[in-house]
Amino acid sequence: MKKRCAPLVLLLLLVADLCAQQSNQSAGLMIRHRLMPVPMSLRFQPGRLAINSSFSVAVTGHSDARLQSGIERAIKRLESRTGLALTNTVKSGQQGAVLVIKCERAGQAIPTVSEDESYTLEVMATQAQLIAPTVVGALRGLETFIQLLDGDRAGYFIPVAQIQDKPRFPWRGLLIDVCRHWEPIEVIKRNLDGMAMLKLNVLHLHLTDDQGFRIESRKYPRLHQQGSDGHYYTQEEIREIIAYAKERGIRVIPEFDIPGHTTSWLVGHPELASAPGPYQIERKYGVFDSALDPTREETYKLLDKFLGEMAALFPDAYLHIGGDEVTGKHWRLNPQIQAFMQQKGLKDKHALQAYFNQRISQLLQKHGKKMVGWDEILHPDLPNNIVVQSWRGQKSLAEGAKKGYTGILSSGYYLDHMRTAAYHYAVDPIRADSDLTEQEAARILGGEACMWGEYVGPENIDSRIWPRMAAIAERFWSPRTVTDVEDMYRRLEAVSVQLEDLGLMHQTYLGKMLRRMVGGEGVEQLKTLIDVVEPLKGLGRAEVIPITQMTPLTRIVDVAGADSRPAREFALMVEGLLNDSPRFHVYRDGVQRLLEEWRQVHPAIYTLADKSPIIREAETLARDLSELSRAGLEALGYLSEGVAPPEEWRNEKLAIIEKVAKTKSEVEFPILPTVRLLIVAAGEMPQLKTMTPGNWKAHITALANPKK
Repeated sequence: MKKRCAPLVLLLLLVADLCAQQSNQSAGLMIRHRLMPVPMSLRFQPGRLAINSSFSVAVTGHSDARLQSGIERAIKRLESRTGLALTNTVKSGQQGAVLVIKCERAGQAIPTVSEDESYTLEVMATQAQLIAPTVVGALRGLETFIQLLDGDRAGYFIPVAQIQDKPRFPWRGLLIDVCRHWEPIEVIKRNLDGMAMLKLNVLHLHLTDDQGFRIESRKYPRLHQQGSDGHYYTQEEIREIIAYAKERGIRVIPEFDIPGHTTSWLVGHPELASAPGPYQIERKYGVFDSALDPTREETYKLLDKFLGEMAALFPDAYLHIGGDEVTGKHWRLNPQIQAFMQQKGLKDKHALQAYFNQRISQLLQKHGKKMVGWDEILHPDLPNNIVVQSWRGQKSLAEGAKKGYTGILSSGYYLDHMRTAAYHYAVDPIRADSDLTEQEAARILGGEACMWGEYVGPENIDSRIWPRMAAIAERFWSPRTVTDVEDMYRRLEAVSVQLEDLGLMHQTYLGKMLRRMVGGEGVEQLKTLIDVVEPLKGLGRAEVIPITQMTPLTRIVDVAGADSRPAREFALMVEGLLNDSPRFHVYRDGVQRLLEEWRQVHPAIYTLADKSPIIREAETLARDLSELSRAGLEALGYLSEGVAPPEEWRNEKLAIIEKVAKTKSEVEFPILPTVRLLIVAAGEMPQLKTMTPGNWKAHITALANPKK
């Protein structure tokens, strides 16, 4: 393990140095900062502000309990990172203070989408000044100040800098599904801490679905008593979550999915159903036919009282009604519903759902709320103050904006699809080639990442949200021009550690789960394998082995991360190696050490599986990794010796790649394209020797990734 650290460190330093030349957005001093999200305007100057035991904070202008709490949290984090004992007494005058916060006003009593989150941070050699129009802006600036902390032999410091910052989009959210798998309040709180650090401002709680009704209703207690397996938030806990979020400048929006995804509603109230009961909580996942009966007045009477109860509990101006994936089958099979549709002139299920949504919109307006829903709710008969949350994509979102509807994007931000941070980072709520007018573009308020709950529980949910969510947060906050993927990954490494300091478990979960798998022995060998596989992307996992709500989430696929760092490092080193054509010396040792390490995993896993049946599925993975590694080592040998392999060798090794790619498994090897590149490059040795790196890259890439 230790032998390969040096070349990897050198590689990362090389990438970091190259990125540093692009990461500072103005003409000031070049500093390799670790800020995330990147501020709107950032300029470094020579000098440093020392952070030592005399550190103190002063507040001028407005100060209140929320700002005081934010300062106390910031000081505690500085203490944790520096080991210094700092005073948390806030001064009223700026004389002698290291950080002076000038806040104009409290801001809005209830966080809203129009909250002013801007701030200016000026760091001088003797003092830093944080100026913000509202407390929320000051909280955002405090997060930047903490991220600027650096250290060297002389001690801890903040570099001299001038920052002007505000978000690009006003709606920057995270949806957490607590229905498919229950997430206790402590999970929600620690993720709110992570959201605050990354300047996110909307927590969307998906509270009802076929698999669970997760909130207490005092007006209709059968809803949570019979639809939750006893796992739900009391109203006091909801108030606690809302208060915790408000302290951090975060809004909380509830979602009650209707008229579909409502099996858990119907367990306690089957009289609302479109088809006869009885109903039970769904344990499987998917789209089900159960739906509320939109033709019965009893449905609206219950929803009126329930939504009124929830509107009083949740102070945010918006309430989410879901509205997605209604199959219409039970509506079609119900003679009374069909007669109602004929009487009202409703030609299909879409028209009937639009009728239902209009009724719900009126109820929400009565209770002082604006409607949010998925794409399916979009209809010309609904008021244009609704917000459409788009899972269909940027085109659908833009079409809604042209029709006068505000919207947020979630397509491309489904965290449960286990795509890389780079994938999410490339998705923008507004396409670069958009033809929207300025007025239409302003209707796109931002976006929300979605953590759907089929494959996550309290133990591994953090690892499915963080640190990838930080890349999405940057896309929502920073200027459109901030797009350097390698620099994003460099900064993400530092941010990931800081998130862990907040109490998130996205890193610590791994050791615990691996030790449980192998009884404490052989963890390193298993980790080597886990680190180089990723769960299948999109909905691929469900197509291999369907699971239910009762399936334990403790297997290889539940532990493997979405964004393999060794695979990224391997790809960078191989690219550097091939760029060194025709010598192929650069990074050769690093590539060889990684391949050797992976090749040796198979016998270790085979031995571990004798004692731990739960990892027997890893034997096939380890064997495949060993084959891939041997093929890569052979390719590296041909490149190093400058000898072209026989034609049959290339065909044989590429066949291994195809075999591994087609192996039925819930995980995949992200190193496959890079190993294929090595094999093809070895096979093209004579041509490589005559090409410049720019030319060979296009040539080899085309051969390694043939169009199907």
